[in-house]
Amino acid sequence: MAPMSDLLQLPPSERLALAIALWDSLDNQARDGALPVNPALYPELDRRWANHRDDPEAAVPWDEVRSQLGIG
Repeated sequence: MAPMSDLLQLPPSERLALAIALWDSLDNQARDGALPVNPALYPELDRRWANHRDDPEAAVPWDEVRSQLGIG
């Protein structure tokens, strides 16, 4: 396995592809029961992901969310 410092040197497009692949692998494992995710949450998570795919520009940047919550 590559050290994190090596992975962070990848071009942004490759880091994004890696992040998506990792996320997808977690989703698959969660649905198989390997991760502690409440199955009742899946419809809401799927709805939110579909909304994001349909309109990614509607997302609120993480810095703004943190600021609104008073943690950033």
